[in-house]
Amino acid sequence: MAIAEEKSTKQAQILGAEILVEALIHHQSKFIFAYPGGASMPLHQALRKNRERIRTILPRHEQGGGFAAQGISRTTNMVGLCMATSGPGATNLVTPIADAKLDSVPMIAITGQVTQAVIGSDAFQETPIVEVCRAITKHHFMITDIKDVARVVKEAFHVATTGRPGPVLIDFPKDIQLDSIPLEELDLDPPMDLPGYHPELRDVAPEQIKQIIAAIKRAKKPILYVGGGCVLSGAADELLEFAEKTKIPVTTTVMGIGAFPGTHELSLHMLGMHGTVYANLAIDEADLLLAFGVRFDDRVTGKLDEFVKHGKIVHVDIDPSEIHKNKEAHIPVVADVKHVIEELNKAITVDDIPEIEAWHQTIAQWKEKFPLTYKCYDTEIPQQLAIETLYKLTKDLNPFVSVGVGQHQMWTAQYFKFDKPRRFLSSSGLGTMGFGLPSAMGVATVHPDALVINIEGDGSFQMNIQELGTLVCEGLPVKTMLLNNQHLGMVVQWEDRFMEGRRAHTYLGPVDKPEALGDGEGDTCELIYPDFPTIAKGYGIASNRVQHKDELEEAIKTMINHDGPYVLEVICPYAEHVLPMIPGGKTVREIIVE
Repeated sequence: MAIAEEKSTKQAQILGAEILVEALIHHQSKFIFAYPGGASMPLHQALRKNRERIRTILPRHEQGGGFAAQGISRTTNMVGLCMATSGPGATNLVTPIADAKLDSVPMIAITGQVTQAVIGSDAFQETPIVEVCRAITKHHFMITDIKDVARVVKEAFHVATTGRPGPVLIDFPKDIQLDSIPLEELDLDPPMDLPGYHPELRDVAPEQIKQIIAAIKRAKKPILYVGGGCVLSGAADELLEFAEKTKIPVTTTVMGIGAFPGTHELSLHMLGMHGTVYANLAIDEADLLLAFGVRFDDRVTGKLDEFVKHGKIVHVDIDPSEIHKNKEAHIPVVADVKHVIEELNKAITVDDIPEIEAWHQTIAQWKEKFPLTYKCYDTEIPQQLAIETLYKLTKDLNPFVSVGVGQHQMWTAQYFKFDKPRRFLSSSGLGTMGFGLPSAMGVATVHPDALVINIEGDGSFQMNIQELGTLVCEGLPVKTMLLNNQHLGMVVQWEDRFMEGRRAHTYLGPVDKPEALGDGEGDTCELIYPDFPTIAKGYGIASNRVQHKDELEEAIKTMINHDGPYVLEVICPYAEHVLPMIPGGKTVREIIVE
C-alpha cells in the first residue's frame, strides 16, 4: 500500500523543466530550435515527452538556432524560440540576441544554467549569461524558484511582443529544472509581476492628426520615409492606401523593404548609403519628411545635420526613446504607426491633398537620369545579373528571401523587388555575417510549402555552413544561391575606394596567391576555393556551379524546381562595387555613382 501511495505521489508531480515546456505550448509555441548540453538535458527530455505538441529542431550550432528562431519571428506573428545549454552554449546565442535587439525582433532565448549551489564559483560550463546579455536584451530573467516558471514564461512573451518588440532571455538553473511541485498546483496563466514595465500604447491625439494633415497640405516636396516599424505593426495596407490618396512618393530603409510595394510607381526604393540616387536626392530636397517607424540610422542619414536640412519632420514611432534621439522632429508622435496611418486615412480629404505634380516630374527626371545599372561582361556573371535573373524567375512565386551580410545583401535590396512585407529577411542593424542560411531555415520550418531562398556571399555562407546538415536532417528545402567572388566583397570595396586597393586579409583563398595582396589579374580568381559543390554533396544536398552567363537562367530554374534543399554556386567577378554609394558621414552631394 505504501509503495502504491508513493507511486501515485510521483505521478502527480511535475518537474520545473516540464512546466516550462507546458508554458511554451500554452502560449501557442509550435517550434523551438534547441541544442542540448549538460545544463539543459532536463528541458530536452521534457521536449521529447511533448514532441507531438511542439517540434524541436536541432541546429548544428547555437547561433544557427538563434537566427532560425528569428526566421519564424520575422515572417509570422509568432515568437521565435531558441535554447542552449550553459557556458559556451549560452554565449553562442549572444550574437542572435544582439541582432534581434537592434532589429526589434520578438524572440525568447532559453539557457540552461549550472545549479544554484555553484553559481559564482566558476563551475564547469558556467557563464553569467544574464550579466553578459543585460545590454542586448529587452528583458532578462533568472528563475530561482520553481513556482515562478510559468509566470516568467508568460512575462517573457508579454515583454517580447508588446511595445517595441525585442528579445527576452530566460536563464534556468538545472536544479530548478529538476525540482517538482504537485501537478494540481500548476497554473499556466498566473498574474504577471512587472511593476516597472508599462509600454506606452498611446492613441494619437486628434490635434496631432490635424497638424500632420496641415503640414501635408502645405508641402510642395513631401516624402514618406518608411522603416521596419511599418512592417512590425502590420501597416502595409494602410500605408499603401495613404500613399495612393496623397500621391506622396515612398522610400524605405532596409528594414522597411516590402512595407510598400517595390514595383509601385510611387516607390523610390531604398535610400541611404547604397540607396537609389533618386531616393537620396528626393530626401535631400524634401520640404516635408513623414518618418514612419524609423530610427534615423547613420547608414540612412549620412551626415546627420545635413539630412533633410530644410524640411519639416514628422516622426511617428512606438518607442518614445527614438523620438529626437538622432534627429529633432517638428511633429513628434509616440504611437503605433498603423493606428496613426489609419487615423490619417480617415481624416484626410480631397482638399488636403498637396499639389505636387511638379515634384513628381522632378523625381521622374531623376529616375530616368540615375537608374540602377551595372557592368555587362562577355561571359562572367555579375552579382547584380544573378539576383535580377532570380527575381524575374521567381517573382510570381512570392518567395521568402533571406540574405547574409555584405555586397550581396545590398544588391538583393536593390534588384529584388518585394511587394509584400515579411518576405525579405536581413540582419540590418547588427549586420551579422552568417545570418542568411539559418534564418532561411527558420522560414522553411514555419512555411513548409513556400519557396524559401537564401542569397549568400562566400564569406557569409561559411559562417554558418554547418546548417546545411539541419536542412537535410529536418527536411527543410531551402534554396541557396551562393554568389562566390572569393573575397569579403564589401570590405574589398572600401579598400578599393579609400585604401588604394591594398588587400588586408579580404581574399578568402590561399595566402600565396597574388589576390591576397590585390595583385591578381582580371576580375575573377583562377583558383576557386573551397569546393562548395563538394561540401554540399557531403551533406547530401544537390548542387551545381555556373560560371558563364548563358548557363545562369537554366541553372536557377533547376534550383527552383528541385525537390529539397539546393546550393547553386555562381562564380562572380570580385571587382564589382555596390553603387550608388554615399561614403560614411557624407551627403548625397558626394554620392558615388560609377
